[in-house]
Amino acid sequence: MASIPLRLRDHAYDIHIGPGVRRSLAEVVGRLGAARAVVVSARPPEWVPDTGVETLLLPARDGEQAKTLGTVERLCGEFVRFGLTRSDVVVSCGGGTTTDMVGLAAALYHRGVAVVHLPTSLLAQVDASVGGKTAVNLPAGKNLVGAYWQPSAVLCDTDYLSTLPPREMLNGYGEIARCHFIGAPNLRALPPADQIAASVALKARIVEADERDTGLRHILNYGHTLGHALEKATGFALRHGEAVAVGTVFAGRLAGALGRIDEARVAEHRDVVRSYGLPAALPAEAGTESGTGTADLVRLMGHDKKAVSGLTFVLDGPKGAELVEDVPPEVVTRVLDGMPRVPLAELVGAAAPVTATSDTARS
Repeated sequence: MASIPLRLRDHAYDIHIGPGVRRSLAEVVGRLGAARAVVVSARPPEWVPDTGVETLLLPARDGEQAKTLGTVERLCGEFVRFGLTRSDVVVSCGGGTTTDMVGLAAALYHRGVAVVHLPTSLLAQVDASVGGKTAVNLPAGKNLVGAYWQPSAVLCDTDYLSTLPPREMLNGYGEIARCHFIGAPNLRALPPADQIAASVALKARIVEADERDTGLRHILNYGHTLGHALEKATGFALRHGEAVAVGTVFAGRLAGALGRIDEARVAEHRDVVRSYGLPAALPAEAGTESGTGTADLVRLMGHDKKAVSGLTFVLDGPKGAELVEDVPPEVVTRVLDGMPRVPLAELVGAAAPVTATSDTARS
């Protein structure tokens, strides 16, 4: 088992990684001194560990369609009916979307109640459960309403990964692949538990330096500007990790077009993404929310949270990844137009359908 500390000025917690670590939940709850717990789970009851205290188990379902303010309101209503107090605890058990929703509900209820995350997807274990970002979607875009609310502990039980369909494992590798360009290269040859630990250690170090996204933490959004736009444009048919993978390839091409990196480094973006079996092309057809044409994607990228004025991206360069503001739209358009396009069904793999355990988490 690996245990990675995350230490902030006024809050500290550990991320435990390994088989069976979910069974330490009762010990974690006991240390918090909680008398009651609400467990919000997108997994079957047999995969939910005992909390050691009086518990309300609420079913959830992973997926962007449920990641709304309405869901958060319903959760808070259940907290009230159960009699949850500020000294109690909320537990998430699911993928990244469940982690996001439950984290935001915990942040808002009584202006903050302790939350413990049991991430059950690879994507949630390497990214969504760590760092305290919580958010839900609006019709205009992803993660536009949220709060920073750090968990009291994160239990990344690798046994959960045995329950995932192949496409969901691939989804998680989208976040691992982008780590190659922000400080954790050469993860491809490692076993999954070590890949998770390396990704989490990188994120913990970045969050410790910049909890509130004022500088360094922006690099965690590598590949996400186009990634979020693609999710929205395809009605979330393209999963988060898949979209981030395409966004990572695009980020390399854009950095090359701006003269920030050479052609070998541009090609490295494509090669790393493909080595994980992830998509590296744009979808050729319209999604259910809007078109996936160049103009549609540029418009959606303008809604990105990082953007203050103009189009903003995290891009590779001589000093490594950094935030680049006011990128000329004509350059973005030219790079998008130059990317290959394939049918959406081919891009996501028609033989790997989304199931009820799927997770399309955030960053």
